[in-house]
Amino acid sequence: MIVAVNTRSLADDFPEEYAEYILETYKRIVANNPEHTFIFLVDKKFTQRFIFGSTVKTIVTGPAARYPLLWKFWYDFKLPALLKKYNADVFVSCNGICSLRTKVPQCLLIQELTFLQSFSFMKKSQVNFLKKYTAAFLTIAKSVATVSGFLKQGIISHYKIDSAKIDVVFSGVSDNFHPISNEEKAIIKNKYTNGREYFVYSGEIHPGKNVMNLLKAFSIFKKRQQTNMKLVLAGKLAPKYGSFQKDLQSYKYRNDVVMTAATNETERINIIGAAYGFIDPSLYGGAIVLLLEAMKCDVAVITAAHSSMQDIVKEAVLYTDTASHTGIADKMILLYKDENKRKELIEKGKDIAKQYDWEKTAALVWQSILKACK
Repeated sequence: MIVAVNTRSLADDFPEEYAEYILETYKRIVANNPEHTFIFLVDKKFTQRFIFGSTVKTIVTGPAARYPLLWKFWYDFKLPALLKKYNADVFVSCNGICSLRTKVPQCLLIQELTFLQSFSFMKKSQVNFLKKYTAAFLTIAKSVATVSGFLKQGIISHYKIDSAKIDVVFSGVSDNFHPISNEEKAIIKNKYTNGREYFVYSGEIHPGKNVMNLLKAFSIFKKRQQTNMKLVLAGKLAPKYGSFQKDLQSYKYRNDVVMTAATNETERINIIGAAYGFIDPSLYGGAIVLLLEAMKCDVAVITAAHSSMQDIVKEAVLYTDTASHTGIADKMILLYKDENKRKELIEKGKDIAKQYDWEKTAALVWQSILKACK
């Protein structure tokens, strides 16, 4: 079987966690199914570390589709020709968009529906495109995979799609994430925060991650608690979001905020593992993998209420209205003042995190791909 995969999300300007999901999943799918050929389709050159073996062929075809008009051209005109040229038996699209002009069976992965929300950080043209065509994408796809039961119900409710068509494919988490020793924690805190305790956010810093609200919450936390606690932002600054650093320069507690790119996994493990607590300020929840990583490092988590997280992390986190900076601040204060609650969350998080790994995720994605071929 020839499996064509849309790997555009491995491009540099997509959120890191989306790329990680595809990287970890398809690395295993390729390894576990050596009898099949995989065609990775991208619209611009990407790093060779995403070439997993001799059964993978990468096809780079432009133009770089970064805007709705080019999305339409790439998916509906360039893509069908490529699928025909390489005799693809199935096409897998990993970013919620598929082709409306091919007869090749398609498996569609949807990781979020934030474009339906009023707070969407996308450009208006992108929101309008997804609102206009997502129903058609869901209709033409032979199978649909999504990352949580919450999101599956959202798709069913909004688009009236048959539930049997939708597979829940939970995110995995790397076994490399683990608790670090007290001695290691002291070294990390001395390196980044002059030995002070800190809350951490790990992930790309861009408007959709709601990091500005986290800074407002941190201001309230500092004012109310009069503590020397720091805030570490561990992640890359998104392209064209230089305004964040400019805003940070005028932030009252700027000397208590540490920004680091955390360029490799070991560094991320250490920064997360040494933290007092992990905060995901994303509206309606961010990437599940980030929460699971914190849990595997024995770190208590604060995240959005009413999100796709709840059917996965259950009662192992503190939920809050992340649209409210005072709501985030209240949970930071609770975690800071109630050590027993913090320890309870850490123990529950351990049990939750051990249920998820990338091998299980890859197996579920593969089953959804096979369903599309039936």
